[in-house]
Amino acid sequence: MRFLLVMMFSLLLSFVSAQQNVVKLNEFTFDKAPFKECHASTIEYTPAGLVVAYFGGTKEQNPDVEIWVQRRINNRWTAPVSVANGIQHSQKRYPCWNPVLYQVPGGALLLFYKVGPSPQTWWGELITSKDHGKTWSAPQRLPEDILGPVKNKPVLLKDGTLLCPSSTEVTSGNGWRMHFEMTKNWGKTWSITEKIDTVSAVNAIQPSVLFHKGGRLQLLARSKDDGVVSSWSDDNGVSWSELEKEVLPNPNSGTDAVTLKNGTQLLIYNHVGKTGNQWGGKRSPLNLAISKDGISWKNVVTLESENGEFSYPAIIQGKDGLVYISYTWNRQKIKFVIVDPAKLEKI
Repeated sequence: MRFLLVMMFSLLLSFVSAQQNVVKLNEFTFDKAPFKECHASTIEYTPAGLVVAYFGGTKEQNPDVEIWVQRRINNRWTAPVSVANGIQHSQKRYPCWNPVLYQVPGGALLLFYKVGPSPQTWWGELITSKDHGKTWSAPQRLPEDILGPVKNKPVLLKDGTLLCPSSTEVTSGNGWRMHFEMTKNWGKTWSITEKIDTVSAVNAIQPSVLFHKGGRLQLLARSKDDGVVSSWSDDNGVSWSELEKEVLPNPNSGTDAVTLKNGTQLLIYNHVGKTGNQWGGKRSPLNLAISKDGISWKNVVTLESENGEFSYPAIIQGKDGLVYISYTWNRQKIKFVIVDPAKLEKI
């Protein structure tokens, strides 16, 4: 019995050590900020380095919530700078929501975000930067019914289409539905797909997109009652299969995913059921899972495990091959993590 306990303890230490080797850096993007709360970060790799954006203000949905940006210069984050707000005129302003960054290959840095009183009534806006996030254009309101990517990053298809994962949140009935928006000219003109799987009772939003062999696409998303859900497309995202439930446990909290250059799939999410953890919380722990086929997933790294809210992650792979992650830390700060994918696959 003692031998088995020693062996189990040794294996546990080995696993913990392997996880620690995977994470190269874990830090906050700021110590102090001119806002009380922040949430919903996005991260992008530009020719001048990393850029993060998120919304911040007194509290989510308050009119003073704006979009803030930070750049990583010489391994340090610049101070948060407000780049967008919902001011309509001297007597009216609305909160901003869910920024999403996208670096156009050889071109501008795009920043999509939402403005409006609530997720049921918000609209999409777009600003651009020609100097890697240092200065930004005036906001452009997207066409009616076009929200832009609602939380997670768009992906560029081989035919030049920027595929933007989006969704709507109607409060009554089966009101959470996903769709995709497409542009071939970086937001000048758009097309929009039908809602995904309107037959089932699954309420799901905020998809992310993965690439598979043969040009097949997969989406992963959060849902109200069915954990992480999945769907597949064989026509470049125009149509999607019926939603598959419970790919992994999730408490109806935002996720994100990325396909690495070698074809490995990564998902960052809260690996806990709807009822929560031992503290009763629903957005801890925060985990990283790996898969070769998008079907069988292995939870390999726990980034956060204490009582708190660790949520709305964003994940990308840089041109240097490293994996970059940002996420909400207790609504007070944004956490930044660097992961070595070569070591990740050895766990």
